[in-house]
Amino acid sequence: MNFMTTASGSLLERFYPAGWDMAKLDRCCDHPPEAIGERQPFWHPEFAPIACDNVYDFDTMLGHEIALNIRRTKEAGRKLALILPVGPMGMYKWAVYFLKQWNTDCSHVYGFNMDEWSDADGHTLEPTNPGAFQYAMEQAFYGPLGTLTVPPEQRNFATKTNLPAYAAKIAELKAGGAELITVFGIGRMLHIAFWEPHFAAEYDSEAAWRGETHRIGAQLHPLTIEQNAITSFKSRTTLVPCRANTIGPGLFLQSDRIIGGCDGALGRGMQWQGMSLWITLRHGPDMWLPSTYMPTLPGKLFFLRELAGPLVAEVN
Repeated sequence: MNFMTTASGSLLERFYPAGWDMAKLDRCCDHPPEAIGERQPFWHPEFAPIACDNVYDFDTMLGHEIALNIRRTKEAGRKLALILPVGPMGMYKWAVYFLKQWNTDCSHVYGFNMDEWSDADGHTLEPTNPGAFQYAMEQAFYGPLGTLTVPPEQRNFATKTNLPAYAAKIAELKAGGAELITVFGIGRMLHIAFWEPHFAAEYDSEAAWRGETHRIGAQLHPLTIEQNAITSFKSRTTLVPCRANTIGPGLFLQSDRIIGGCDGALGRGMQWQGMSLWITLRHGPDMWLPSTYMPTLPGKLFFLRELAGPLVAEVN
C-alpha cells in the first residue's frame, strides 16, 4: 500500500503535475545511498555530484566553488554573468571570505538574480523588505564584499521591468566573450529558480518550452509555497507570496557551467530534498521535471550526504 495504490479518488489525485509518472519517480529513489554517484548516460562528461558530510562542509565547498570561478574568469580577463539564487544561503558567507582572502575584486561580474516574489501583475516587494530576494542578496553577498563588490549597475534583480531584459543583456555579454554560470538549488517540485513543472502543460513541444527566458507573476505550486514556508518563513505559510517572477530554461540552459547545491536536511533524520535529488540524477531530461536538465550541463552539484538516503520509512 503506497501513494500509487491509494491516490485514485483522493485529494491528491490531481494535485501533482499531469506529466509526473509517480511510479517512475519512485524507482529513481529506490537505490542504496552509495549508488548516488553512479554516472548516467544523460550526464554531461564534465558534470559531477559532490557529497558533503555536513552543512558546514557544504557551505564552505559551495562558496569556494563560486569564488573560484569568479577568480578564474578574472584572471582570464573574461566577464562573468552569474545567475544567482537566494538559497542555499550559507555559501555566500564563504564566497565572500575566499574572495577577500584572495583580494579578488568583482568588477568583471554581472549578477542576475534568478527570481523574486511577486503578485499576479509582477509587482515585487520593496528592496528594503527583509522578505525580498534583493534584500537577501545585498545583505549576504554584495554588501559584505565591500570594496571588492559587484558594481551596483551590474546587479540585476527580477523586477517586472528588468527581468524581460535579462535575455538581451546576457546575450550581449556572451557575444563579447563572457562566461555564463548558473548557481542553483533544486526545489521540492524539481523546479530551477521558480520555473515550475506544471508550466509544461502550456507547451506543444519541448523546443518551445526550452525557449522561454522568463515568466512574470508565475503561479507557484502549493508544495513550493510550503517548502518556502518551512525553509524561509519559520513555517508561517501566510507570509509566502503565491507568485513570483522567474527566469526560464531559455536562460539557465544556456549556462557554460553550473554550480548546484542541495542542503535540504531538517534534523533528527528528517529531510525534504532527497527525492528531488535522486530524480534529478536518475530520471533523464523531462520538461515536467525542470531540474533533470541540469546534469546535462558541465559543472558540479554539491549535496548533503544524508540526502542520498536510504529513502525509506523511519520513526523519528
